[in-house]
Amino acid sequence: MAIPAMAAVRRAFEGRSVVLAALSSIAPLFEEITPAAPDEILAIDRATERRQLQAAQPDAILLMPNSFGSAWVARRSGIADRWGYAAGGRGFLLTRRASRPRRAVHQVQYYLDLVRGLGIDAADDCPRLAPQPATLARADALLLQAGAPPGMPIVGFAPGAAYGHAKRWPPDRVAQVIAGLARQGMAALLVGAEADRATGRAIESSLPAATPLVNLIGRTTLRQLVGVIARCRAFVSNDSGGMHVAAALGIPLTAIFGPTDERATRPAGDADVIVRDVFCRPCMLRECPIDHRCMKRIDADTVLRSVMAHLG
Repeated sequence: MAIPAMAAVRRAFEGRSVVLAALSSIAPLFEEITPAAPDEILAIDRATERRQLQAAQPDAILLMPNSFGSAWVARRSGIADRWGYAAGGRGFLLTRRASRPRRAVHQVQYYLDLVRGLGIDAADDCPRLAPQPATLARADALLLQAGAPPGMPIVGFAPGAAYGHAKRWPPDRVAQVIAGLARQGMAALLVGAEADRATGRAIESSLPAATPLVNLIGRTTLRQLVGVIARCRAFVSNDSGGMHVAAALGIPLTAIFGPTDERATRPAGDADVIVRDVFCRPCMLRECPIDHRCMKRIDADTVLRSVMAHLG
């Protein structure tokens, strides 16, 4: 969601070298094609972050995180110009400051407001991402190896969520949508992190025999994830990283929101965002203390209709 803001920085400093410093869990994403287009990617290790930044010898650093720690490490690294939101008591560590928005805004807007507050022109763009040709080739090989039916259209599903179980639409509902798509000649693809494997098994156990399904949960790198999502005709997701990747790739998207606030983290661009207005949402809790009504009141038929509309 920071890509539009980073693209604005790229344009503002045309002719200068732009280095992206990001954790190794995120850095590979920028090896794909984005408007941010860094000249160099620095995969940060928390244990050696200060030494890595010192070795890069940047003239200035734009801190996208709001933490005190990120500003403290930047100062200790000897970087002369340190830019960011003056929040969390770290204003004295910054040489160029922006004021945080006083109202709640979408995360894309939050990052755009940061660079605008630093005097950088930024357009109201959506995050955009495109896979490298080699990424698509590796994704095709992985799908073939995993048994994807040749020539059958694929609908992707990200049924997990790192934030907690409360963000997960019930697995049996996911299975109902997959079964409905199978009757229309569609194959399903499950993606997610290692921690989502149990959710994937629960979905598989709820499906009729011989349902065309490829389960790649816990079996993709970040770049492979980009590639296989790019091969989907449509995508269904909880509020998750996979959802934002699909949105940035321009894949027709159905996004299911429960305890989290879609006003802040809905997928940018054109997507079906499905919510149920219950008294307790958005609660932002990782586990539901009552009956998970925000998710359980979203029925499979509603999601299936959304996907079929995307598929025309």
